[in-house]
Amino acid sequence: MGEAPAQVLDCKGLQCPLPVIKTAQAIKAIEPGQVLELLATDPGVEPDMKASRSRTRNQRRGLERDGHTYNVLIRRPG
Repeated sequence: MGEAPAQVLDCKGLQCPLPVIKTAQAIKAIEPGQVLELLATDPGVEPDMKASRSRTRNQRRGLERDGHTYNVLIRRPG
C-alpha cells in the first residue's frame, strides 16, 4: 500500500466493536501525520472504518484483503 506505518495493530480474531475501539486508542498514541496499520479478520471492519471516518478526521489511506485478513492504513490528521 506504499506508506510505512508508525504502528501495527493486530486485531485478528477480534469481533466488532473491539477493532474499532482498539484503533481509536492506538491512533491517539501516534503522532499527527503518522500512519497506523490495522490487521483484522472481522469482515465488518470495512464498513466500521468507513463509519468511523465520518465521526473522526482520520484518513483511511488504503484497505486491502489478503485471504481472511483485512489490512487497513489510517493516517492521523495533523
